[in-house]
Amino acid sequence: MTSQLYTVTLDAAEPRRLADFWSKMLDYKVVYDSAEEVAIEKADESGPAVLFVRVPDEKAGKNRMHFDLNPDDQAAEVERALSLGATHVDIGQGRDPDVTWKVLADPEGNEFCILTPRKN
Repeated sequence: MTSQLYTVTLDAAEPRRLADFWSKMLDYKVVYDSAEEVAIEKADESGPAVLFVRVPDEKAGKNRMHFDLNPDDQAAEVERALSLGATHVDIGQGRDPDVTWKVLADPEGNEFCILTPRKN
């Protein structure tokens, strides 16, 4: 017997705010919305959903897990992310001249990477 990934869960101070950001970044839709948690998923319900759960504590330190996004155009996707509320962050990648990905943070400071285009 095996398991399938059903939901990726992120702690959030403001679940709705993060769900709004990530639904726009991933072209997902909100499928559940309460004061304590908000879930988003693809329109066709394929792949895992992302669940944002309200927690009282603030994010501390670098993420132990993060999203890597695979856009058609890295520069355009970085600009789009910034326009939605992301910010540039440096977690040490600037010291490596071979790094091709861009590290950003969502509105609550969760780091994510925007890669150069890769084949699916």
